[in-house]
Amino acid sequence: MQARIQHFRHAASGTFSYVVHDKDGGTAAVIDPVLDYDGAAGRTGTASVEPLIDYLREHRLRLQWILETHAHADHLSAAPVLKDIMGGQIAIGCGIRNVQETFRGIFNLKDLNTNGVQFDHLFADGETFRIGSLHGEVLNTPGHTSDCISYRIGDAVFVGDTLFAPDKGTARADFPGGSAHDLYRSAQRLLALPDDTRIFLCHDYPPAGRGPEHVHTVKEHLERNVHTGRGIDEETFVDLRKARDITLAMPALLIPAVQVNIRAGKLPAPENNGVSYLKIPIDQLGRSA
Repeated sequence: MQARIQHFRHAASGTFSYVVHDKDGGTAAVIDPVLDYDGAAGRTGTASVEPLIDYLREHRLRLQWILETHAHADHLSAAPVLKDIMGGQIAIGCGIRNVQETFRGIFNLKDLNTNGVQFDHLFADGETFRIGSLHGEVLNTPGHTSDCISYRIGDAVFVGDTLFAPDKGTARADFPGGSAHDLYRSAQRLLALPDDTRIFLCHDYPPAGRGPEHVHTVKEHLERNVHTGRGIDEETFVDLRKARDITLAMPALLIPAVQVNIRAGKLPAPENNGVSYLKIPIDQLGRSA
């Protein structure tokens, strides 16, 4: 059965979320849902996840999976909101353990268990799963972060931040645990899929003159991707990626997002006044001036 795919865009972060299902009245997965977060006020909101919930209800769908492609650094996950309202299991790649260990040290999160227990399921490379009548497969695609995975469902593959639109290339690889070499190899793994495979993006930051794009074929990436298309070898890519990454500022929401997302989207445990708090590590992230 062909997967039915509906995309939703969170304009503030340029993030695409997806509902993937087999049929009306059937079973669904949600990929990379976004929780609204006002950094200036430290306030969360659910306006951006409500259209996903409305879609699930309108199409009478049972939510089986809430799939994260990695622990995002540019938005907070709405996975717990969806689970509380619609059910389902929250899943991510087993590489999350390495990410948890890395950021446990950076943020001094003494209460953080780094075995991935915060998630309902940790996927291994090559593991298969079902969304009702649909067959899914997990592809390990590290590089942007060490926990990045892609979900292949029929002729569609949801690649997180591994690839951007062809005219934008790939995501950065300079976060703790990232690797430009790994990112190149992950991109090539995706581009070795059949030419008509549809690659669904997690982000698009369109240049002037075009609107947001969320899907391209493998063939389009091979022919036009400015970072990993045909004729670009690994060393050329690594040099290009490193030169580009050194010019990039840290994402505006990295500090809150990482602390929340390595906990499967849950806020830190409330303190004795009933309020949750996030930490800001001084002089630990990014580069000095």
